Amino acid sequence: MNALTKTEFNFPGQKSVYHGKVRDVYNINDDLMVMVATDRISAFDVVLPKGIPFKGQVLNQIAAKFLDASAAVVPNWKLACPDPMVTVGLKCEGFRVEMIIRGYLTGSAWREYKAGARSLCGVQLPDGMKENQKFPTPIITPTTKADEGHDENISKEEIIAQGLVSKEDYEQMEKYTYALFELGTKIAAEKGLILVDTKYEFGKRDGKVYLIDEIHTPDSSRYFYAEGYEEKFKAGEPQRQLSKEFVRQWLIDHNFMNQPGQVMPELTDEFVNSITDRYVELYEHITGDKFDKSGTADEDIAKRIEKNVLNYLQSI
Repeated sequence: MNALTKTEFNFPGQKSVYHGKVRDVYNINDDLMVMVATDRISAFDVVLPKGIPFKGQVLNQIAAKFLDASAAVVPNWKLACPDPMVTVGLKCEGFRVEMIIRGYLTGSAWREYKAGARSLCGVQLPDGMKENQKFPTPIITPTTKADEGHDENISKEEIIAQGLVSKEDYEQMEKYTYALFELGTKIAAEKGLILVDTKYEFGKRDGKVYLIDEIHTPDSSRYFYAEGYEEKFKAGEPQRQLSKEFVRQWLIDHNFMNQPGQVMPELTDEFVNSITDRYVELYEHITGDKFDKSGTADEDIAKRIEKNVLNYLQSI
């Protein structure tokens, strides 16, 4: 199947381009951002060697739906989606922190807790918690936003003390984070899912804080199926989940966590196709819509995107 793993566009008014782990972001006249969700996939801060067909479309379209659904709660950067894999929006000055909010003790937080940690980003955790246990109230565990390498856990106090974000802006981000998580939790519950944890990114434009980037996608969020959660939790069994965690788990099972000396295992076509299926499953489950795969198996995806973006930019 066809996958887009690299873009090198040159749009009118283009000032710069940033190639992230998954997204390629084009700066148009220091005013707009053209964000292309590629089919690259990353885990443990490394981009895997194969692209995942339709992953970019899934991410872009889920994020677009949630950006639209939350626009009345939190102002966001999105203006339009001229292509299934592209969002165009306002250019904001991004804060150098990511707001991670957790409703349950799982993933990396559980791995740290299991190793003995009882403080996470300045948040104190009680003894005796179990994997996948719900927190009494959601906790925010921010990280620094690294251009390369690992993002680092950091506390609210450290963020403000280091001047990464002002106290006023951080408290606004905190308020927005809780509001978005509450809305995302409600929407997920209506679809029989639990929004377990997620991350939000914010930026500033003309003195105003905006939600930027993607939200509530399988790359930025973890979902459990609500049905069977309690039974599996009480039995200490793994939860059925819709997230990228299964990719991380597969890599762990194949002795790869991006540690020195470890070699990336070969991604078989069967495994790549299974990742596509999981992403499509999440799209259909969380949106309630049938996923409409764009294009054809032999389509030049980059050409299609270029044409659609150029048409949009010329229309505004």
